[in-house]
Amino acid sequence: MHHLASQLIGFLAAVMLLLSFAMLSQRRVLSLIHLYTLQGLTLVLANLVLGFVTGDTELYVSAGLTLLLKVFVIPWILYKLVRRLKVEADVEPLLNIASTLLLGIVLVIVAFNVSLPISLLSSSAARGTLGIALACVLLSFMMLITRARAIAQVIGFLSMENALFFAAAAATSGMPMIIELGIGLDVLVGILILGVFMFQIREQFDSLDIRHLEKLKDE
Repeated sequence: MHHLASQLIGFLAAVMLLLSFAMLSQRRVLSLIHLYTLQGLTLVLANLVLGFVTGDTELYVSAGLTLLLKVFVIPWILYKLVRRLKVEADVEPLLNIASTLLLGIVLVIVAFNVSLPISLLSSSAARGTLGIALACVLLSFMMLITRARAIAQVIGFLSMENALFFAAAAATSGMPMIIELGIGLDVLVGILILGVFMFQIREQFDSLDIRHLEKLKDE
């Protein structure tokens, strides 16, 4: 049973990695929201599998909260923001797709090499996926810094937070519930603040391209 759980976690980790690469290559904001929702669903399944293996009921509660926040509430807020801001059009990455994916492959190799000594010290059923989880973190961070529009950067930040949760599960079989509740609340509040921030950018510059903020510095 433990071996089967490890295989399932490995499969879910591979799905997370594929979704991270899909986000890097995706140009449409609505598609980014759909991919983020799939990431949240993958995280829910990972928590359920780990909860079944470890018998930790907190992981089931964590899966329920993740389902509520990251599969329903946050994607719904993002969808409403996109509709109100009218940014369904293609995002504009600072790097072309080919260069971004090539750099992403390099980051995956780095992540596997960095995580190897750490995974050997872990006793979690998901320890073999720690390298993939770290790779997802790095890919999300790269998405965060290579997108020109604020809404795409917000989704990159949220994707990185998903990857960090998955990495924590891979290394320790889940975080204490109070920490997960605190982080979930912080993320939800952060989304609302960033929504207001994006409305202000749109009102000031009639665009969500963050490069317009350089005008404020020049002035």
